[in-house]
Amino acid sequence: MPTDYHYLADIMTALPEIPKGSILSHSLHKDEDVKVTLFSFAADQELTEHTASKPAIIHFLSGEATLSLGDDVLEAKAGTWVQMPAHLKHGIAAKTPVLMLLTMFNMSTA
Repeated sequence: MPTDYHYLADIMTALPEIPKGSILSHSLHKDEDVKVTLFSFAADQELTEHTASKPAIIHFLSGEATLSLGDDVLEAKAGTWVQMPAHLKHGIAAKTPVLMLLTMFNMSTA
């Protein structure tokens, strides 16, 4: 019988081991309202500063990283949670292997 939900018993095992020098991503959910992506970064990998056209939430599940948000540079670790408006410049530099959940929201202007 089909279900209308997606269940992960342990999100920490949803991606394979992170290859050295890599960043992996895996889409967990996507519909017209929200997109949820699980990212894993090998140590010393970086997602350079960029912007997104949609508001988003980042939740760090494991590891340590330096996070830039606008003009601020902050430290992130397991449990760090960030809400970002659309068009905020941001970047992530992993100090250790990092597992991060990104949720992006489609906001209608109607």
